[in-house]
Amino acid sequence: MAYNEYQGATTVGIICKNGVILASDKRVTYGYMMTSKSGLKVFKLSESIGLAYAGLMSDMQAMTREAIAYSKLYELENNRPITVKAMAKLISNLLFNRQMMPLLMETLVGGVDDSGPELYSMDPVGSLIPDPYIAAGSGAPIAVGILEAEYKEDLSLENGADLAVKAIKSAIARDIMSGGSIDMLLISKSGTEERFIPLK
Repeated sequence: MAYNEYQGATTVGIICKNGVILASDKRVTYGYMMTSKSGLKVFKLSESIGLAYAGLMSDMQAMTREAIAYSKLYELENNRPITVKAMAKLISNLLFNRQMMPLLMETLVGGVDDSGPELYSMDPVGSLIPDPYIAAGSGAPIAVGILEAEYKEDLSLENGADLAVKAIKSAIARDIMSGGSIDMLLISKSGTEERFIPLK
């Protein structure tokens, strides 16, 4: 089975003026078969950092467990939380070290620290790219069109959340591998809010 057949999802990340949005649909596919309507692809790593994925569920879960463990270890050793950039570099290194047997997923790391809101994307072998908005997964070509047309640097967190929902809904309407409802993280300096957006 080709790598792109594992990418069934529409996952987006958006930098706003006061935070970061991470969101994804809940459909889980294996090739062209839908295996679940309730997969979690957006994970709260800490009060200031979140992860979002498109790809194979087992690989997402394994990477999330590892990232949480490393973030707690970093905090114990340094007596301060890990930064968004350091977490992105750490996950990039973990992915690069597995390049001979890569984890079949695209990874988004987003959060807010003293440097402000930051968002990074990674491919299965760890290429690390910062961007103000990102779309990943099989629905990305559709979602990114909405993001490019409507993204503004001064988006509020609520407007960013609305844009993320619009981009994912547009992809769900046209991409058979994306579907279900939407999980979302709204990350700001005051903490992280988890939302579930049901779709009819």
